[in-house]
Amino acid sequence: MKNTNYYAVIMAGGVGSRFWPMSTQEFPKQFHDMLGKGQSLIQRTFDRINELVPSKNMLIATNKRYKELVLNQLPKTSLNQLLLEPVMRNTAPCILYAALKIYNQNPEAVMLIAPSDHWIDDEEEFSKNIELSFEACSKKDMLMTLGIQPNAPNTGYGYIQFKKSKSAIKKVINFTEKPNLKTAEKFLESGDYLWNAGIFIWSAKSIIDAFSSLLPEMLSLLDVKNIYNTKEESTFIQKHYKDAENISIDFGIMEKASNVHVLPVDFGWNDLGTWGSLYEKLEKDSNENAIVGPETIFRDTHGNMIRTKKGKKVVIQGLQDFIVVEKEDVLLICPRKDEQDIKKIVSKVKDTFGDDFV
Repeated sequence: MKNTNYYAVIMAGGVGSRFWPMSTQEFPKQFHDMLGKGQSLIQRTFDRINELVPSKNMLIATNKRYKELVLNQLPKTSLNQLLLEPVMRNTAPCILYAALKIYNQNPEAVMLIAPSDHWIDDEEEFSKNIELSFEACSKKDMLMTLGIQPNAPNTGYGYIQFKKSKSAIKKVINFTEKPNLKTAEKFLESGDYLWNAGIFIWSAKSIIDAFSSLLPEMLSLLDVKNIYNTKEESTFIQKHYKDAENISIDFGIMEKASNVHVLPVDFGWNDLGTWGSLYEKLEKDSNENAIVGPETIFRDTHGNMIRTKKGKKVVIQGLQDFIVVEKEDVLLICPRKDEQDIKKIVSKVKDTFGDDFV
């Protein structure tokens, strides 16, 4: 029997422009089967969390344009489980909206906040970590995050410094946004830094109290009695959500609160933020080529990432360390080392070919 005080909010509003041309404004990456495993990323995320959290207690935070995509891909959810943002805002307003909705349902609720588009290898270990976090947050007023054990001085992630102790859950000393390589190397050497995965756990009451202290204007804007879980909720959000400050939960709450803790975890996490990170997760042939979709012939090729529709016949000769992605009438060919330029490419595509292609 699943604990009815356990809730989850899956964050699914992003566009994922670094995964263009697969990911577009109309059909973002969380709704794609990026690894060719038979499920989209959001479907995999939902099923993983649903092992612990009752499906009726799962909320999906997304933009209103993705309503039908969510309902089609997650048949266990109903419309009243969707938090439909009328405008794009950062994570703090969305999380406050979810917390108020949940608290008005169940004042004893503890809630997990999880991105919809991450990959986790060891789902059993993930469940154990979330269970431990839920138990801790149901007993104590704390804001918790999961910290990934770093295996390299990656400059693409934020870092969490923790106070060394014998307890599994550590007190957070501070957060550092994406550091330069030299700083990241020092963090790894020190042994008291973790990657910030953007996965949070707290009681609904604790996070609302944190907003009361640190973002009181946002709380007063959205905390209106007898609105949540009624037919007036949608109209209220449509009218007032746009006035919420555009600020992240990290910057607005986590970096300033005094009761922040972290659980160091190691469950095979990948944020799947770029084609390169997807390449790292995929099986590769003897020449380090990774393939999703096509039937291939490779000649004198090494280190390529190939993604097309399933069954397409692809022949490549003499190509080293490239990303090759085909989607319908769009083809991207880009060196893997230049994948950070894809955001700029998307902007150029929009200017040249129009919005339909991005």
